[in-house]
Amino acid sequence: MQFEPGHRAALWEVLKWRRDVRHFSTDPVDERALTRLQAAMALAPSVGNSRPWRVLRIDTPELRATVRENFMASNDRAAALYEGAQADAYRKLKLAGLDCAPVQLAVFTETAPPEGHGLGRQTMPETLRQSTAMAIHTLWLAARAENLGLGMVSILDPDAMEALLEVPKGWEFAAWLCLGHPAFQDDTPLLHRAGWQENAPTSWQRR
Repeated sequence: MQFEPGHRAALWEVLKWRRDVRHFSTDPVDERALTRLQAAMALAPSVGNSRPWRVLRIDTPELRATVRENFMASNDRAAALYEGAQADAYRKLKLAGLDCAPVQLAVFTETAPPEGHGLGRQTMPETLRQSTAMAIHTLWLAARAENLGLGMVSILDPDAMEALLEVPKGWEFAAWLCLGHPAFQDDTPLLHRAGWQENAPTSWQRR
């Protein structure tokens, strides 16, 4: 397969318009689109072809409510780390789409998957977690190409999440993902617009 300039341009637009979405409409997501997103996630690279990510789709209102309580408590602890104007700025940030996102996914890394037979991770077992991160990023881009938004909630107690969802031993909590139709389109990332931090230039240093 030889890719043309049009392919590169389309990929660049998806990368440029990817957002960590916090504001969702409550409109349902087409199940056919979700099937395509599952297939896209399966195309992500992984160390030794281990495919260690494990994904649970959480629909139960009681579970979602408990996760929101977990977030609120964790967010309060995080806010206490800041002082003065920065603390005020933190409190004003919207850091999760838990209230409205119609699709919510709990993502875990299996830390000793039989797949791959240990290939490539003996000296660097953290590559399993990196593989899960790449699967999440693949899902993120694919969702954007479907005109959907995805937001990752990381302000959660991972031990509590593993206990709440009663996952098998060896499943390590990686992220909670909110997925759905964005409430609005924005050409400026949320943290930039809120004045929290701009992107620093990326450079490749030569040695």
